[in-house]
Amino acid sequence: MSARRGPRGRAPRRPAKRKGNVLAQRAAGPTPPTPSGEEGGRRPVPESLVVVTGLSGSGKSYVFKCLEDMGYFCVDNLPLSLVEPLLSQVTAPRVGVILDVRNPDFASRFPPILARLRERAPGTRLLFLDATEETLIRRFSETRRPHPLSVDRPLLAALRNERELLEDVRVLADVVVDTSAMTVHELRAFMQKTFVGEESAARMVVSATSFGYKFGVPHDVDLIFDVRFLANPHFVPELKSKVGSDPAVAAYIEKDPQTAEFLERLVAFLDYLLPLYEREHKSYLSIGIGCTGGKHRSVYVAEQLAKTLKQRGLPVRVSHRDATRE
Repeated sequence: MSARRGPRGRAPRRPAKRKGNVLAQRAAGPTPPTPSGEEGGRRPVPESLVVVTGLSGSGKSYVFKCLEDMGYFCVDNLPLSLVEPLLSQVTAPRVGVILDVRNPDFASRFPPILARLRERAPGTRLLFLDATEETLIRRFSETRRPHPLSVDRPLLAALRNERELLEDVRVLADVVVDTSAMTVHELRAFMQKTFVGEESAARMVVSATSFGYKFGVPHDVDLIFDVRFLANPHFVPELKSKVGSDPAVAAYIEKDPQTAEFLERLVAFLDYLLPLYEREHKSYLSIGIGCTGGKHRSVYVAEQLAKTLKQRGLPVRVSHRDATRE
């Protein structure tokens, strides 16, 4: 059957299609499927959500830096009303949120928010940082920063008021850590071990520090070894001005037959001791190596010890407290 034709034998024109929507659809491409794990198009929740709170001066700012260094997307002093909406906005697998009493009515408003976070994100953990009154008073004195609750009261009263306010929050914590006696290195190692858990990161951090007895014994070391029995380069004119890391100084010290035996026995002792410390979850060990002036023998031994421990897979930091002092 032939098609009906209009005037002059032409087929009647069909109504023109609207191109706008078609072009828009082509530009946008096919409708993407809902990613797996997202119900109703909602963003997936973080695999690990660490909420950090605790007493003012207990180390929350440093913990914030630690979490960032460990790959967490972090927000500090977030208003409580924005904590839950945050989960709908972030896509990072690891999220850290720092909260404290600067939020109005924090102690009463936070527990129900935490309960909802735990229900929505099973990987939620609450870390509560604590410290003794003496430690907090010293820290505030050193930094000269005001306590957030000390506007109209003395520091001690503000500390005690905050501790009382946060008592109900503290009991909800998955992890409570007292930072009073911890160095920043120990706190970082604790955070690494607790919230990352990678095997290499979980190893105890060892610090080897050389020092001179004539300048005093360092107060922040766990073990001290006195190496003043080794041959002293100080009495060799051409070596006196050099330090223990200098090849000429090292060669002189190594000529002493006691040097190799001492290092062998020292390493054997630490090979026995360090696993015991790690078994007790000690995250940081500081070793002091001392000689008379802290310039030659202690520097040499600290460097050699650090080299050997690194070969055993331990993270090691080396410092020389008195190497440049006269």
